[in-house]
Amino acid sequence: MTTSASTTHGLVIRPLAGPEELDLFLGLTYSLDHELADDLATGRRVPEWMWVALDGDRLVGRIAWWTNKAGGEPQALDFFDLSLELPAEAREEIGLRLMETATAAVIPAGTQRPEFGRFMPADWRELPETRSHLESVFSVLERAGARPLVERLRLEWLPGTPVPEPKGRLEFRPVRDREDLVALMTPVMEGTLDAHGQAELASGLTAREAAEQHFDEEFAHYSSPREWWQVAQLPESGEPVGFVVPARNNYHHTIAYIGVLPAHRGHGYIDDILAEGTRILAAVDVPRVRAATDLGNVPMAASFARTGYDTFERAINYVWDAPGASGS
Repeated sequence: MTTSASTTHGLVIRPLAGPEELDLFLGLTYSLDHELADDLATGRRVPEWMWVALDGDRLVGRIAWWTNKAGGEPQALDFFDLSLELPAEAREEIGLRLMETATAAVIPAGTQRPEFGRFMPADWRELPETRSHLESVFSVLERAGARPLVERLRLEWLPGTPVPEPKGRLEFRPVRDREDLVALMTPVMEGTLDAHGQAELASGLTAREAAEQHFDEEFAHYSSPREWWQVAQLPESGEPVGFVVPARNNYHHTIAYIGVLPAHRGHGYIDDILAEGTRILAAVDVPRVRAATDLGNVPMAASFARTGYDTFERAINYVWDAPGASGS
């Protein structure tokens, strides 16, 4: 990979020279700015993955990738901001040049580009300045060959919010091991309403392979106690009904995954299981519990609402469907 700068008509596009230039990158703003210093210190980001577009001394654009562990390959494109001081047309042209130049340097040609994810205010469509900026970002992504995959609700439970009491319909036990959970995740994956899960199946992965990938690439890296992970079962027979994975990721406590087995859907068990996962985290005095679900997954969104979670943001994901040359 190369990290050479690009200069055209006074516009300089280059990576950060090092962590000492973080303040330059912070010349534009986004809700994850407060995580950047720690990400750099822990290796989840490297300066070579953090690029800026400069018009003289003025920052007019920035882009950055992230990984979940030091030494890993870029896993997500999660920063892409353009100056609102620019007219919309110029904003998009500069954005596309920034996207092409940085991607060509960071992502090897012929490999799959990491997914783009963006957090947004829940009412972003009603905020003219925010909507203008985001629509420019989305336009650049589409011109660079990406397509929107899904818009999601970002949810939050705060201490003091009542959690529904157990109904006694289910019993819970800790997940025993990898196979115990993967075996339950597999049938849930087969009928998933989650757009990411559907995309994984459409890519050719079997439900079992998709479940294994989720476990190995996400759950296995959580440092929180695995005793928190619970299987829900019927009291009389011990038959599994579903599961919940309360966890602590790099940033927050979260309901990382939750599911009801197809044979037991339609009985409202999702509420019992979500409440149990929330109780486990509430019992260790967490400052908040985060979760997310697709905007189109109406039953899951309704369950979160009944359990005391509020929508505090939305998120959107864009994907590149096929590997190809970096840039467009």
